[in-house]
Amino acid sequence: MPEQVVPAITRITAIRHGETAWNAQTRLQGHLDIALNETGRQQALRTGAALVGERIDAVISSDLARAHETARAVAAHHQLLVQTDSGFRERGFGCFQGMTYAEIEAQMPEQARLWRKRDLHFSPEGGESLVVFRERIVRSLHRVASAHAGRHIVLVCHGGVLDILYREATGLDLQAARTWQLGNASINRLLWNGETLSLVGWSDTRHLEGGLDEQHA
Repeated sequence: MPEQVVPAITRITAIRHGETAWNAQTRLQGHLDIALNETGRQQALRTGAALVGERIDAVISSDLARAHETARAVAAHHQLLVQTDSGFRERGFGCFQGMTYAEIEAQMPEQARLWRKRDLHFSPEGGESLVVFRERIVRSLHRVASAHAGRHIVLVCHGGVLDILYREATGLDLQAARTWQLGNASINRLLWNGETLSLVGWSDTRHLEGGLDEQHA
């Protein structure tokens, strides 16, 4: 009987970028390149410090500045360069980008209704549908996790990306109501066995507790 091959497990620590001014304003960013605010920069520093004791083989980030700056704060402790990957960008929100939730509701009520009900095939003009977005994230994850089989990677991305990863790891449908947190600079743990994703831990924000350090205020 042939010996069973045990797949090499890829450990994935997925992190949402630190806060931006638009996060604080509930303004949709999507593919727009918005920088971290002071709170976000402090969150990035704390996240990097929280992972100091871990062996990390690669740090991979969305190519958008808010994710890349957060990723650099992690990579700096491990003598690693950040690898950018546009496949992990936030969902493209098209004409919704730059608007608050309230503005979308007031100015585009029918589109807001489709978005709110999580219509799988609805996309704001110039944006991505949930189905297209999910396909992009899953494809990118398979590619990167397979390329780093047996290693530990940090993936710095966006709230929408993390939402897809959570659903993939737990088997939840795209239209299921969200009951899990997607906080800025949260640390989330997953495993990839070559075929499927599984959840280890979610939304660890203990490293963010307490006020800002005086030297970075």
